[in-house]
Amino acid sequence: MEDFKAILIFLAICIPFFIGTIWAVVDVAQKDFGSAGAKAKWWVIASIPFAGFIVYLLAGFRKGKRAF
Repeated sequence: MEDFKAILIFLAICIPFFIGTIWAVVDVAQKDFGSAGAKAKWWVIASIPFAGFIVYLLAGFRKGKRAF
């Protein structure tokens, strides 16, 4: 029972970070950052597990413009 509880806690922590990372990568793909180099930089940052999407959300989210 304790193992099951530990697994649930682990999943409760990991799933939001995983969803955030996927969201950040998709958001970078949909935006124009002015150059391919800038887009690649934000794509790499957004792809970093756990911390990347937080950095993207705080620093890069407003830098790009919707491409479509």
